[in-house]
Amino acid sequence: MSTFQLYNQVTAETSKQTTLMYSSSFSSAIKLLHEDLRQPIYDVYGLVRYADEIVDTFHDFDKAKLLAQFKIDTYNAIEQGISLNPILHRFQLTFRKYNIGQDLVEAFFNSMEMDLSKQDYDAAAYQNYIYGSAEVVGLMCLHIFCDGNKEKYEQLRSSAQSLGAAFQKVNFLRDIKADFEGLERMYFPNCDFTNFKPEDKQQIEADIQADFSAALKGIKLLPIKARFGVYVAYKYYYTLYKKIRKTQHDSILHTRIRIPDYGKLFILAKAKIRSQLNLL
Repeated sequence: MSTFQLYNQVTAETSKQTTLMYSSSFSSAIKLLHEDLRQPIYDVYGLVRYADEIVDTFHDFDKAKLLAQFKIDTYNAIEQGISLNPILHRFQLTFRKYNIGQDLVEAFFNSMEMDLSKQDYDAAAYQNYIYGSAEVVGLMCLHIFCDGNKEKYEQLRSSAQSLGAAFQKVNFLRDIKADFEGLERMYFPNCDFTNFKPEDKQQIEADIQADFSAALKGIKLLPIKARFGVYVAYKYYYTLYKKIRKTQHDSILHTRIRIPDYGKLFILAKAKIRSQLNLL
């Protein structure tokens, strides 16, 4: 093994461990993908997670400066084909291998920059934020899943965006209290946290349901290497969504809804049965 191959291996372990330590649920879904797809998805997650940490948790530091430097370092890594930041090194390898569009990276950083200053969103800003923070992540993953098949990518593009949007909106609804009180953000347009009404929740849920329905159509058409893992992730989030939907509007302002570990195991077991019966 050459020294550079060793460096690639070390950086690969870094993005993998980042995923494992930050998100047990997402890591579990990745493990259900074909082995060929796991590392590049870890690589995408690493970039997204680090940027997210800058804007959401590094409160004692100059977030704008950190994010600006991280963005510059990302573009430099892509241009030069190497980075001493292991997360960015892995991302640029995957970016190059799967021909991920730079417009997706730009949209992602645009949404992260919005998190630095915006506290509430109108409909247009909300759509822009969802696209950059979630839909483009789905599209990056779709590039990996399609592995150069441009026709398949275009066929599934809309569904991948819907799945990313659904995941993000569920997170927003689940974390609505923490986002407002901890970060002073209200993502949902025309909503007042201090006067959150049942009809507000119902309108958000209807929007999420539409995204989930559109996403499922695409999941069924994914390449076989990706289909089961993505379906399990879909089922986990859809189960979380249904649990939130059954929760009173005022309760989600005080309680963070989650799926217990035994519930996740049940979702996985049921998904395996459906997969074996070709019922996805």
